[in-house]
Amino acid sequence: MNNQLTILQFNRILKQVREIEASLDNLSDEEIAAKTDEFKQRIAEGQSLDDILPEAYAVVCQADRRILGKRPYDVQVLAAIAMHKGYLCEMNTGEGKTLVATMPMYLNGLTGKSNILVTTNEYLALRDAEEMGEVYNFLGLSVAAGVSQDASKRFTNEEKKVIYANDIVYTTHSVLGFDYLFDNLAKNSDEKFMPEFNFVIIDEADSVLLDSAQTPLVISGSPRVQSNLYELANFFVTTLKRNEDFEKEEKKVWLTEEGIRKAEDFFEIDNFYSEDNFEVNRHVTLALRAHELFEIERDYVISGEGELVLLDNESGRMMPGVKMRGGQHQAIEMKELIEVTQENRSVASITYQNLFLMFPKMAGMSGTIKDAADELLEIYNKKVVVIPPNHKLRRVDHKDIFFPDFESQFTEAIKEALRHHESRQPVLIVASTIAETEYLSKLLINEKIPHNVLNANNAFWEAEIIKEAGSLDAVTVATSMAGRGTDIKLSDEVKDLGGLAVIGVGRMSNIRQERQTRGRAGRQGDPGFSKFFVSLEDEVMNNFDVEKYEPYIEGQKKISQFKIKRIVNKSQKITEERARDSRKKALDYDLVMKMQRKLLYETRNGLLFGAKLSYQDITKIAQDNIDHFLDEEDDITISKLSRYILDNISYTINDKALESFDNLEDKELLRSNLLEIVIIGLKRQEKRIGDKEKMVDFMRIATLQAIDDAWVEEVDYLQQLQSAVSGRATAQRNLVYEYHKDALSAFRLMERDIKRNIVRNILLSDVSVDDEDEIHIMYP
Repeated sequence: MNNQLTILQFNRILKQVREIEASLDNLSDEEIAAKTDEFKQRIAEGQSLDDILPEAYAVVCQADRRILGKRPYDVQVLAAIAMHKGYLCEMNTGEGKTLVATMPMYLNGLTGKSNILVTTNEYLALRDAEEMGEVYNFLGLSVAAGVSQDASKRFTNEEKKVIYANDIVYTTHSVLGFDYLFDNLAKNSDEKFMPEFNFVIIDEADSVLLDSAQTPLVISGSPRVQSNLYELANFFVTTLKRNEDFEKEEKKVWLTEEGIRKAEDFFEIDNFYSEDNFEVNRHVTLALRAHELFEIERDYVISGEGELVLLDNESGRMMPGVKMRGGQHQAIEMKELIEVTQENRSVASITYQNLFLMFPKMAGMSGTIKDAADELLEIYNKKVVVIPPNHKLRRVDHKDIFFPDFESQFTEAIKEALRHHESRQPVLIVASTIAETEYLSKLLINEKIPHNVLNANNAFWEAEIIKEAGSLDAVTVATSMAGRGTDIKLSDEVKDLGGLAVIGVGRMSNIRQERQTRGRAGRQGDPGFSKFFVSLEDEVMNNFDVEKYEPYIEGQKKISQFKIKRIVNKSQKITEERARDSRKKALDYDLVMKMQRKLLYETRNGLLFGAKLSYQDITKIAQDNIDHFLDEEDDITISKLSRYILDNISYTINDKALESFDNLEDKELLRSNLLEIVIIGLKRQEKRIGDKEKMVDFMRIATLQAIDDAWVEEVDYLQQLQSAVSGRATAQRNLVYEYHKDALSAFRLMERDIKRNIVRNILLSDVSVDDEDEIHIMYP
């Protein structure tokens, strides 16, 4: 169905909403608020949310007007209808997306199930929960923010339980993801705090679902033994030559056959890709990636304290405390010759893609999402609808100006900014990287122009500054995402001067970012101006062979604006295509983790909420373990048998028990005798505990511990495996297939470890019950 037909359908519902809204004008506040209980009763009697939608939206429109003094426009109601229907909505910047969300959040909040609105930063989550919360509270629904303004504040599980028990929760995508992971690390049911996922609205949906999609949320646990391979691998890769020893393609780099030979000589090994040399392979791959794929000032900075701090690729903000996974962080630290921090184990992980795919009902909104409609449909099975603007766009988007080199590009961009500033018209200059914003700031300082620079990591401060970017005389320099979600309001005097002037410096990595930048001006029919200054030295060109353009950049040869435009636009298109392929590949990689995580989390949740294991269950697991031992051992001796018993079943073996193993060739007899020792061990543990029910609970807890221990190892291994597999491109293999194959083998080994450790934990643990009837366990 095309966009016009979709809007036409929604207009029919809009007409119903407006008719009902008018009929509510004479109702008192109390009568409007009482509608909530009426709707809940009708839902309980079997009516659907679609049945109630026109009336519910009419009630929210009344509440928005009475409480906030803002009556939703028709286009806002259209967007609200679309989001309840599960669409991703494109709405122009300044069209009031925050107010739109009150309608679908209220409607779905009537169900008593989980309803979450996800924003890109803490400031927006707190602001919207507080401002829109007045409407929800007036109508009798509860609302909470899942974030704190104090970055050091960490909610306890009990506090989180209270937050998520609200009808509506405002939070950020990262907090939601980490809460999900921590909730699934709970050791008992009392520590669980998250409800079952139901409905989510994602603000700035393209940023979250696409630009941040590949970012894995990783919880780190106990540190692993630190290796000196970081230093050796770092030195080794500095001896390699590009195109001879390794090849590079955008965000991929791998050793050639010659590079592999040199690695085997340097580390004195026979097969670089053998399982025995996994750690060497991994560290060389990490070091090569550190040198070739990550750049200081673009991907990270070194703080004044000598700490490696990552930069957000989209906003340019610093992300203190965030580390790359699988040892990549440590490899970059070694490259920069700063102190190498401890590499921790990954104990839980999920990508945003798989996080939001778990919601039965998902919707979103953004000012720049239609350009990615095909990808969003393919990955998330979500359709995009473009909502018409409330006012006709008056912003004037000028043609891009093209330059061969960055110096002339930046100089002309500053001249353009000065021309607008002379008339006191506010100017917003947007660049792609922190380094570029700092260079622009220096140029403005040379011109003695007061200005603000937004590229830090404080969203609260950024929002306050960006609000004032439309004031008389204001000059603001920012990265493309800084202050996103905050409106820039103009005075009448500024409107008379032509509104906000947006100057974009550099071709950005995708068209959506450029539309977002232009959209900072011209909100709600305001006047505005936008112009981009582009060159052959833009960031988007870095992934390509720019050496052939150096004669043009250095002025040795002339080049037309048309040719520069064609070159740079082609580079942007290729960058976008590669980014899309990369996101698809990330989803393919994460499929294994998704399946394993789902299985493990369902199993442990069952155990947390009281699933019981019988002696028969444990005996069956023990029998599987014994069968595996007997099948693996061709030549069974009394010594091997004793070792197996001591390691897995019992710390004591009496002579009588050993005498029963007189025929080591009879595996059926061996199996029977070993199972007898298992049964004796179970009875012994029950006697120590003194209660059959307590014994069943102990077996449940011990099983949960075995699952958790194995899963930590599995998550950590899969994180390392993905990095290591990326270095196999030289063999022209299907890397996703290679990863899936190795991950499947790892999963089978994990299953074996879980079964082995379930029995070990139950039979070999030192278990006791105190005077308060609490079980205490010391695992083997």
